Amino acid sequence: MKSQILATAAFLTFISLNQTAQAANPEHVRQLLASKQCQNCDLTGAGLVIADLSGANLSGANLAGANLSRANLSGSDLRGANLSGAGLFGANLSNANLIGATLLGADFRNTYLVNAQLNGVSLNNVNLQGAIGIPSQIATHEEFYAWGVAEAQKGNQQQAIDYFNQAIAIKSDYAGAYLARGVVRYQIFDRQGAFQDAQVAEKLFTSQNNSTGIQTAQAFIQELQAPPPDAKVKPAKPNLVDFVGSIGSLLLQFLSF
Repeated sequence: MKSQILATAAFLTFISLNQTAQAANPEHVRQLLASKQCQNCDLTGAGLVIADLSGANLSGANLAGANLSRANLSGSDLRGANLSGAGLFGANLSNANLIGATLLGADFRNTYLVNAQLNGVSLNNVNLQGAIGIPSQIATHEEFYAWGVAEAQKGNQQQAIDYFNQAIAIKSDYAGAYLARGVVRYQIFDRQGAFQDAQVAEKLFTSQNNSTGIQTAQAFIQELQAPPPDAKVKPAKPNLVDFVGSIGSLLLQFLSF
């Protein structure tokens, strides 16, 4: 994951340096903002932050290096568009058609991809961290798991659970994902859900002869079976760090299981 992030950063730097002399066609930018019709337009490096481009026709457009952060692209037609190195942080791409688009090095962090059409699109070196609605078929179970761990470390528990759910949907015997989901459920005070996940993780780790996983799952189960704190005393937010060390370093051990 680290190498993927570094590679993406290097690519984005390369794109930025090589496009400093290039700029979007100003007439095309005006046309897009006025009519939302800009098929095959040259929008290289265009600044379109927070632009309302819902339903826009951008098929075949060159948006390489464009800044579309937090833009509304819901329902837009981006078929065959070039989005290499484009910044789409927080953009709304729900129901957008991206079939045939080039996304190499694009920043899709925190984007909304619910019902987006991405069939056959290469996502190599695309940063999807925090994206919502990623279709299961376009990422591996390891990627969903790693994204879940990252969200858990940032305190985004529900997003983390969603990623772990997707990892498990792809690989039903992914013990690490069950354990990680249990940890996050524990952190949001869902002790029953955490206990169920921990038990499944222990069984799977046992069947896979993973001694580290077995020991970790058992330690977690012991913690969950401990008597709850006095109801009159407001409990501190439970944290796996208390008995198995750093959550990040622990859970990243299970990327390949």
